[in-house]
Order: sequence, then C-alpha cells, then structure tokens
Amino acid sequence: MVAPGPDDGQLRAILEAAIRVPDHGKLNPWRFVIVKPQQRERLAALIVGAYRVEQPDATPSQIEALEQFAHQAPTLVIVLSAPVLGKIALWEQQLSAGAACMNLLTACHASGFVGGWLTGWAAYSDAVRDSFGGADQRIAGFIFIGSPLRELSERPRADYDDVVRSWE
Repeated sequence: MVAPGPDDGQLRAILEAAIRVPDHGKLNPWRFVIVKPQQRERLAALIVGAYRVEQPDATPSQIEALEQFAHQAPTLVIVLSAPVLGKIALWEQQLSAGAACMNLLTACHASGFVGGWLTGWAAYSDAVRDSFGGADQRIAGFIFIGSPLRELSERPRADYDDVVRSWE
C-alpha cells in the first residue's frame, strides 16, 4: 500500500461507517486510535522496545520486520476491543469489535482505497496495548489503509461447498 491514503474527511466517513455495526446494549465496545504518519517512528520504537523486553535475543531481521510493520501504509487505525462488563455477554461485544474492523475495511474499499487488517505479535503485547488503551481492552487489529501499488489479485478462499451446508 502506498500514498495516498484517505484525507481527514474521507477517514472520518470511513470511521463513521465502521461504527455502524451490531451492538447489543448500545455499549460501543470498541475504540479507534488514528496513528498519523509523523507518529510512525514512535510506534516502531514502541513495538521494538516492547519486543526486546520479551525477546532480548531478537535477531536483526526480527527487529527490521517490526520496524517495517509500523510503516506499511500511509494511514493506520488501531481498533481496540473495549468491552463494558455487565449484562451483555463479552463474546457479543468482541464480535461487535470484529464487525467494526470489517466495516472499516469495507468502507475503505468502497471509498477507493485498499486496506489490511493485521494483528501479529504487537496486537498481543500488553506494553503496546497500554499505549493505546487500558488493561481491560485488547487490540482487535491494526488496520492499514492506502492505495494499491499494483493490480491486486484475490487471495485463495475456501470452496463454498467446504464451508456451507444445510441444516438437516
């Protein structure tokens, strides 16, 4: 993914579409954090620093991959699953956060951009998460948005008959 990414108005419209998801109890159990291009070096340093604490013997290629992770596209939105404990099942709230990620991608593509929903090591790091949300939250995904560098092809998908059946 390369520049351009969405401008501020386009990104707002994409995020407004992203929040239009099933949300039992109207809890808004998700949050979005926009990481601006000028903040990517700081994000890379955060991710690398947290990784080195957990993996002090990290190889140079592992560190390079983590640094590149932060710079994959001109626009980055971190989606946090932010459940509200109470009468609505945690699972339903987590599904809502996943639906927000999917709506974000769908709106991104409908707006003429491409996007990728990534997790990886950084999504499961408490140190990385704590920079964006609280201990009661989880990183649902890093959503990278930009323009395609080249013609994209669809990745392999499951065969319909392997994943769909009628109840009998």
